[in-house]
Amino acid sequence: MGTLLTRGHPAAQRLVERAIESGRPPHALLLVGPDGVGKTTLALDLAAGLLCLAPDPADRPCRACAACRKVEHGNHPDLHRFGPEGAGQQIRIGQVQQLSADLALLPLEGRFRVAIIEKAHRLNEDAQNALLKTLEEPPAAVVLILAADDGTRLLPTVISRCTRVRLGPVPAEELSKVLVERGVADAARGAALAHLTGGRPGAALALAANSDAVIAQGRLARTLLDLLGAERRRRLEAAPELIDDGATLAAAAGAALPADADAPQAPAPKSRAKSGGGSRRASPAERRAAVTQIVAVWRDVARDLAVAARGGTRELHQHELLEELMDAGKLVDAVQVTVFLERIDAIGRALDSYANPELALDVLLVEWPRTRAAA
Repeated sequence: MGTLLTRGHPAAQRLVERAIESGRPPHALLLVGPDGVGKTTLALDLAAGLLCLAPDPADRPCRACAACRKVEHGNHPDLHRFGPEGAGQQIRIGQVQQLSADLALLPLEGRFRVAIIEKAHRLNEDAQNALLKTLEEPPAAVVLILAADDGTRLLPTVISRCTRVRLGPVPAEELSKVLVERGVADAARGAALAHLTGGRPGAALALAANSDAVIAQGRLARTLLDLLGAERRRRLEAAPELIDDGATLAAAAGAALPADADAPQAPAPKSRAKSGGGSRRASPAERRAAVTQIVAVWRDVARDLAVAARGGTRELHQHELLEELMDAGKLVDAVQVTVFLERIDAIGRALDSYANPELALDVLLVEWPRTRAAA
């Protein structure tokens, strides 16, 4: 059998294996799931299998032939890969038009031309409409793969023309094994990272490779729990330190991605020692990336807080914060935390729609539930 790098998604893996062995992949595939769950890895598995030169389809991808190595290094002429660009982090109509022109040509070396659109939920409406022509009248031997964190951001006409595959979190035991096999963590740390990141391999690998990011994530989570008992002014004053930690996480996530000239660049981490508790005036893209990371951590903390408020322990992701979560859970209203979870999801969608990141952060800080003693 060929070697897929994807782990923990058996149904999706079987679909890809069948597409490779049959040589009849869907012309358009929509992969939907949380950021860092493995959508790009699965897309590259399919690309490698379709472009692999191994004589027996059952052996593809072989990971040894020239085509497989080119896919791995990102320089196969029949593989097209791009994502959002610019301060607004959108995928624009010009990118899609260029892709359509490229896909109209015959493959140069392989049997197919494969295109991977990362962060496809950031296709603006004009770009999605431009993409429809390719989806409705796909050229021969073309496979288009859209990887989206949020499928609801895509037009129904785009979704309906794709074979849809949803990827959920990877089981903690499986993810822990992956981290150990890759030599980035021992069994104990692998298990902790798997739980901490909610079963998202990309996030787990980013944290495993960057000790500063692990520290920043823990500090960020503890600050959020401390703010449950803080009044409005203290909460808003905490925004710069939260953004510092969010920037560190964004930088780690960017470093964990494969090198790609078209991929958005993550911000560099900022030193609190130099900033005196604040951060330099970062670019709009840097601030958005930092706040997006804050929201991701905040969602996990709020989810665990809701579990703790109802007396749960085994379901917690933030195991290293067990005592703090259980203590805080006794002092907050579980219903308010559940309402906040809905609110943070709405704010996350607003960020994807280019809402002001600092304003979004201030709204969450003000609306974060208070402990009964602080209310």
